[in-house]
Amino acid sequence: MKRVLVTGVAGFVGYHVAQRLLLEGVEVVGLDNINDYYSVQLKLDRLKSIGTRADFTFHKIDLADAAGVNGVFSGERFDAVIHLAAQAGVRYSITNPQAYIQSNLVGFANILEACRNHGLPPLLYASSSSVYGANERLPWSVGDNVDHPVSLYAATKKSNELMAHTYAHLYGLPCTGLRFFTVYGPWGRPDMAYFKFTKAILEGKPIDVYNHGKMQRDFTYIDDVVESVVRLAAKPATPNAEWDGLNPDPDPATSKASYRVYNIGNHQPAELMEFISILESVLGEKADTQLLPMQPGDVVATYADTTALQNAVNFVPGTPLKSGLEKFASWYRNYYM
Repeated sequence: MKRVLVTGVAGFVGYHVAQRLLLEGVEVVGLDNINDYYSVQLKLDRLKSIGTRADFTFHKIDLADAAGVNGVFSGERFDAVIHLAAQAGVRYSITNPQAYIQSNLVGFANILEACRNHGLPPLLYASSSSVYGANERLPWSVGDNVDHPVSLYAATKKSNELMAHTYAHLYGLPCTGLRFFTVYGPWGRPDMAYFKFTKAILEGKPIDVYNHGKMQRDFTYIDDVVESVVRLAAKPATPNAEWDGLNPDPDPATSKASYRVYNIGNHQPAELMEFISILESVLGEKADTQLLPMQPGDVVATYADTTALQNAVNFVPGTPLKSGLEKFASWYRNYYM
């Protein structure tokens, strides 16, 4: 790859992916609307960290602006499009549904159309572990049914997968969906629990622990996510010649179209109270826990089966939680304190 478009480049995952591509000598064109869902300053500081360089171009554009998105593609040739921009957050989708419709549905349609109209560059896009919804059978496999979302955010991500398959089928656009599992690390999102916990603990404030702490999450370190993304970007989706239209249920993550879906997770879920204990040891401070009931749209546990990812690119995330949290805590202190 010589030239790649990264959407959501001022976001957590997008920033790290762009940094890695630039280190490998890939020219990066970045797109982001710098919205205020969380700290605008943090997003600007991520861009500042990339710096002014000849091999990085930034466009401040909203995904819902079809003309603006199309303009980024006009006259350009991308070897891949890594689409990481989206309205994130499960709980926020309950109170602000229109933000998700515009960004995750209208915006995604605009990206698909731009790819279709400008050379069909292979598309990787961010899906989410939230698509597994009400499925309580663990670990979650890309072979599982994902027809029972429990939040609008999850519903928009499943919609993205369906839309991608349609474009792969109709136009031959190679589409690879990435179901991310609780990504954490330096330059992370302040709306995520680990970030909120760190801030509260260091400020001597109580932390809200939902479902009375009886939760499990498949925490996945950012460097492992980036490695997965970069490897898959170099391996565009291809049709599965063995996919059986008469018996499609066992293999919903592939198709006769150039379509694939992968779990990007650490495949080692941690109990929430264990996670808090590790965070306490890393920070050298005790947490004042405030146990609360389950929140709407949430799930008790996430756990990734990463067999498909390993088979595709011979890699699976595996950074130990303590190691990842140490790196995050070091960054947090340097950035905020």
